[in-house]
Amino acid sequence: MADQNSNKRLNSEQYARLKAEINAPYKGLRKFVYVGIATSGAIGGFVFFFQLLAGRDIETALPNLGIQLAVVGLMVFLFRWEGRS
Repeated sequence: MADQNSNKRLNSEQYARLKAEINAPYKGLRKFVYVGIATSGAIGGFVFFFQLLAGRDIETALPNLGIQLAVVGLMVFLFRWEGRS
């Protein structure tokens, strides 16, 4: 009976990982989502920047570029904030 309980116990590394997951659930998934959204914003920013550079639809491209840059900035902030906690 004692042998069955000793096989089911967690070692200290597994316990630490589970405790970290309890403190910050889905941390890895959130960081992955932040990177994905930031990449999308960077691609959009690239497109709108070159649209502005070409002089096409300046009145719509400029606000869109601002939004894309804000999205990238927000995702960088959230990614760094996630790393601190």
